[in-house]
Order: sequence, then structure tokens, then C-alpha cells
Amino acid sequence: MKEKLYPRKTFEASGALVARAGKILRQNDMGGWTKAAPDLYPHQWSWDSAFIAIGLAQLDTGRAARELVSLFDHQWATGKVPHIVFNQKAPPESYFPGPEHWVTAAPESPDAPPTPALTSGLCQPPVHAIAALRIWEVALERGGEALAEARAFLYDIYPKLFAWHRYLATTRDPEGSGLVTIYHPWESGTDNSPRWNGALERVEVGELPPHPRPDLLGVTDPSQRPTEEKYARYIWLVELIKRVRCEEGEIYASHPFLVKDVLFSAILVRANEALLEIAEVVGAADAEHATIRGWISRGRRGLEERWDPELGLCLDYDLRAKSPLPARTVGGFAPLIAGTKNPDRLETLLAVLDSPDFAGDTGLRWPLPPSTSPRPHVLEGEVS
Repeated sequence: MKEKLYPRKTFEASGALVARAGKILRQNDMGGWTKAAPDLYPHQWSWDSAFIAIGLAQLDTGRAARELVSLFDHQWATGKVPHIVFNQKAPPESYFPGPEHWVTAAPESPDAPPTPALTSGLCQPPVHAIAALRIWEVALERGGEALAEARAFLYDIYPKLFAWHRYLATTRDPEGSGLVTIYHPWESGTDNSPRWNGALERVEVGELPPHPRPDLLGVTDPSQRPTEEKYARYIWLVELIKRVRCEEGEIYASHPFLVKDVLFSAILVRANEALLEIAEVVGAADAEHATIRGWISRGRRGLEERWDPELGLCLDYDLRAKSPLPARTVGGFAPLIAGTKNPDRLETLLAVLDSPDFAGDTGLRWPLPPSTSPRPHVLEGEVS
């Protein structure tokens, strides 16, 4: 066994950790929504707000509900929940590409929400139903006024969640594969992962004006951020989406980055399970129950088809290249989120997770799953 690079340490006491987390949430609280970070990320991010709502539920279920309501107030006519709702009071130089770059309000994008705040034209993984269900579960434990407010919240948010999941199950999966298609690595939640290297390398960048890099201001080592070459590809993909006014059919027809994201898809399966529980609480129509159950089954089947027996992982699929994207990342454990009825596959996934290729690498400070395997060898089609 190789020498450990870091000594193993015990985790911080839970009480102290909760207190620090609560303090950070209060510091970033903007009233009805929470900044992802004080300076570099001064806007509202979609799946950040869902995770924030899960944390806020332990402190104040009403405030947690408002976090999601404020986000869904900017839902698009298609059902899409934008990955950023821009804070109009934030300095323009604080984040790029900001609202002036996206300009997704009508008439440029007819499906954009008719609200004063601008949004991006991308989306992020659908953790929101999971968060909404957690708010309900905590309120159930507390009872009284919290329970009454949470019930009203579920009745209000359920049709919006259903429309959001329907958008992902149809517009983002016209093939009916059960897997969600992303148009940009920023939609995945694992923005700079090696998962996307192969697909990004096939993107040919056209003429781009100079663009700022505020993301480099908060780091001492630029290698911790995307290279300029990769960042140019990110901005080019945004430019192409803007040129077609975020029209989904045109994106599917011409966009150079179309990837079936297995981690996103697994989160949708788990979110649909949560949505099914919410549907029970609000007394949704039987047809909607059946639709949600169908989404769950189709999602699991889609993930089964993306299994790579050699790696013991689930792989993303590049629709343009018509090939899987071989990278050993945490995304490959997607079936652990969505659930699998294949006991052999479950055993394989857990073995790989505990192996030196992931959490079992003794060079890690903590025995936790790294976002990318720390093992040095490179897979075919993967950039080291």
C-alpha cells in the first residue's frame, strides 16, 4: 500500500458544522432567494437554490419554500427552469456571461418569462422536487402553522414541478430514451469535468469578441480554472444558443454539443420519485401519477443501456459523434441515485466506488468519492 499523502482526520462536530452553515446562509440571504457566493456568484442559481432549500428547511420551512417559489417565478413557458436568475443589483463586471450577454427576455426569446429579471437560457439538474418534498417532511414533523404553509406551498409548486419534469422528459428527450440531453457543460452541474472533454474537442469555435474572465480573480492558481481554449468553447456554445433565440428545435438540429447526461438523468429519476409523493399529497389526477411512473421506468431503462461493463460505470453519450464518452468520474455512479434492480450491477458499482480508482485511493485526505478518479492512467478519448 502506498504512503498516505494526508493523515485521516475526524469530521467537524455536527453542531458546529450546522451553526456555520446557517451563518453562511444568512449572510447570503437576499430576502426571497440566496446568492450562490458573495462576490463571484452574486445571482440565483437553479440547483444551488434547491440544495439551499434543503438546508433552510431545517431552520425555517417557510423561508425554504420561498427559495423555490422565487426561482419558479421565472419559469419559461416551455416549463424550463433557467439555470440563472440574474440579480439586477449585482455589478455587471462580477459575473460573465451576465444578463446583458444573455438578453433572454422577449422578444428575443418568446418563451422567456415575462418578469423584470433576466435569466439565462440554460437549465440545471432538477433537484427541486426533492427539495420540495424535504420541506414537506420537516413540516410534517413540526405540525401547526408550518404544516399548513407547507401544504399550501406544495399545491402551488406541484403543477410547476410537473411542467418542469415534462419539459425534460419531452423537449430534452425527443428520442424517448429516458436520458436528458444537455446543450452545454454548464447544464450538468459538473461544469468543468473531464466527462465533456471529448465532446468539447469536436466543437469548432467561430469568431468571438474578447471576453472577461472574472472567474480567475478569486483563485491564486489559474490552472484551477478552465483554460482559455476551453472557456472559448463555453462562450461559443452560449453564442450559438443565443443566435437561435434558445429555440429548442433549432438547437437540436444544429447545435454541436448534444450529450445525454447520465447523472442529470439519474437525478431526474429520483426527482420524479419525489414528485410522485407530492402528487399523492396534493391529490393529482391519476393520469399524472401514471405519467410520472412512466418517466421513472423509462429513465432507469435509459441508464441501463448506458452501462459500460469494462469500466463498471454508466457513461454519457455524445449524440453528435454517436458514441459514449469514456471518462471515470462520479457521474458514472448514476444508477446509485436512480436505483437499479440489477444486483450484480449494484455490487459492481459499490466495488468500484470503494476501489483505489475512487474513494479507496489512500492518497485522498478523506475517504469520499472524488469528482474524477485520481488514478493516473487515461482512457481512450479522455484528455489527461
